[in-house]
Amino acid sequence: MGLAEFVVSFREVFEIALVIGIMLAYLHKTKNWQYAKFVYAGMTLAVVASLASGWIFESLRDAYEANEALFEGVTLVLASVLVTWLILWMFAQKNFAKSLERGVRAKIGQKEKAGLVAFAFLAVFREGIELVIFLGGIAISTGALNASWAAIGGFAAIGLAFAIFRKMIHLDLGKFFLYTSAILVLLAAGLLSQGVHELQEAKVLPTSIEHIYNITPAQNADGSYPLMHEKGAVGGLLKGLVGYDTSPSLEQAGAYILYLVAVFAAYRRVSKK
Repeated sequence: MGLAEFVVSFREVFEIALVIGIMLAYLHKTKNWQYAKFVYAGMTLAVVASLASGWIFESLRDAYEANEALFEGVTLVLASVLVTWLILWMFAQKNFAKSLERGVRAKIGQKEKAGLVAFAFLAVFREGIELVIFLGGIAISTGALNASWAAIGGFAAIGLAFAIFRKMIHLDLGKFFLYTSAILVLLAAGLLSQGVHELQEAKVLPTSIEHIYNITPAQNADGSYPLMHEKGAVGGLLKGLVGYDTSPSLEQAGAYILYLVAVFAAYRRVSKK
């Protein structure tokens, strides 16, 4: 089961749906519905740009096949850093809806149609590129990408956002973003740890202790993998979701722990502002 893909896709597509929903709701409320087409235009451009980014990512991966470990290591580390920055940005948004409405109001007030397109584009593309990077990191970390569960997560997010705007259910968005961000932070920590491992494989980073522990279970006699093996049912799930590793190096474990400490400290500082 692609739980990691589901969670990432659900969270990012939900944010995109909220962004577009809030912008359109504001236009409707202020009787400026004639500007909705510019929001749709910006959203469409952002989706196209996100898909193009995914294609570029795969093209670069193929081009650097001879230096696969180096490319994957750099990609995983950059993915972890970029996604962390975006998560901390979300933590800093005290009122996500009002900040979006202020941006839309400013563009309408200035009669800037191109500006409204750009505003919608940037708001959606930020989430789209995060989705591309995170799913790419999961594919590198686990060796495969469960596109079906990513799609299910996306459709579930759209359904939830639609239900919220239809006032069928009430959801504390602050808690939703906090809890899902915590999951993404663990996923990012795992990507960083795997990135360190790949850079060690590429001989870019040193390895002081290759395995601080090794709890990798032996393969079953029938060729299948035990539940807690990194390729097993449970181990594979944990590897994609939180960076589970049965035999990490000292540098991998250190990067994972230091990352969590640093993000927690940054969150405390941002939340007090």
